[in-house]
Amino acid sequence: MSTFEHSCADCGLTGCRRPGGEYPAFCVTTHMPPEVKAAAMAEYEKPENRRIMSAAAEVEYEGYCQWPRVREIMEFARRMGYRKLGIATCVGLIRETRTLARILRDNGFEVFGIACKAGAVPKVDVGIDEKCNAVGCNMCNPILQAKMLEEAGTELNIVVGLCVGHDSLFYKYSAATTTTLVTKDRVLGHNPAAALYTAESYCRNKLHLEGDKA
Repeated sequence: MSTFEHSCADCGLTGCRRPGGEYPAFCVTTHMPPEVKAAAMAEYEKPENRRIMSAAAEVEYEGYCQWPRVREIMEFARRMGYRKLGIATCVGLIRETRTLARILRDNGFEVFGIACKAGAVPKVDVGIDEKCNAVGCNMCNPILQAKMLEEAGTELNIVVGLCVGHDSLFYKYSAATTTTLVTKDRVLGHNPAAALYTAESYCRNKLHLEGDKA
């Protein structure tokens, strides 16, 4: 069990970003178990992991503050030699997914997409409370999405707006390497970071920050 009282979530220095950086007294870098670090670094010796890390670093370097994420995904796929890309999409973002598929195909990729409601399975069939039918009676089916993309033989899967938790199951069951293009936030136009930027102002009451309640 971890003995850390503080972690990187409490750091304001980020000395690990550069040589000679300043570290806080509780720094995870300077206090982590050496066997944990060694085990993690050993995983990069595996050829697939090394290829992914090298391709990701090249994309970061070449497109830094220049390429939108859609292009970063395409450049990463090219460097990895992926030709068939899967899209696991929310039905509420099917228009955006159609645009994404056109972009990917125009750039030479083969695309197979699967929507969250595919299969049309009622929520009550898997024990979901009937009250949840108020926002739709058919279940989102991320495990089926993962299985269908595996059946289609996709080499890289792209998540477009799956719900919280549904995305977790998709990541868990995806046979292919997976990346995210859109993270769902119905309130903030699928820009969840906006809640962090406005946590002390516009979104304060929505986040139930300490001191909000009378």
